[in-house]
Order: sequence, then C-alpha cells, then structure tokens
Amino acid sequence: MTPPDRPAKDKNTVKPALTPKRARNTVENDEYAAFARRVLRAYARRIAAGDIEALTLLLNLGTDVENATRHAVIGLREFGYSWAEIGTRLGITRQAAQQRWGERP
Repeated sequence: MTPPDRPAKDKNTVKPALTPKRARNTVENDEYAAFARRVLRAYARRIAAGDIEALTLLLNLGTDVENATRHAVIGLREFGYSWAEIGTRLGITRQAAQQRWGERP
C-alpha cells in the first residue's frame, strides 16, 4: 500500500497542460479573417463618407498586410511547413513564395 503523501508508481502525475507535446488549441481563423474584412470594409465606407485625410492611412494598411503576411510565412516555415505547402495555399508556386518571402541576401 502506498502512503497517502506519495503517489502510486503507476499513476501519471504529470499535468497535461505542462507537457510540451500537447495538442494546439483550435483557432477559428475563418471567423477572424471575416471580422478583419468587415472592419476594413467599414473603414472604407467611413472614408468614402468624406474623410479624405484617412485615405493615406487606408493605403498604408496594404503595407501592414504585407508585413503581417511575411511574419506569418516566417512562422509557418519555423513550424516546419515547406515552401510548396505555403505556395499551394496562396495559389502560387513554391519558387514564387520563396522569392517573395524567403531570406534576403
């Protein structure tokens, strides 16, 4: 019989939340992207209603999207995805993806 202050040898005492190989949480990327599109369309409508000063800010969002895409691709590469897998999801060749978002010399 095991003393009450010591766990049994065959009992798993590792907390699942602390193990490094736990499953990743599911992220609702489709809903998140739809939300971002709604925000962008609302911003465009606001500018179209007469806020000409914000037009430049809207244009700069394109640069922000490109930077976010670069960070996402770098993260996917570090996670182990190939250029072919990334290119396929973007509808381009692996070479095109690597040329656009790969390391700069």
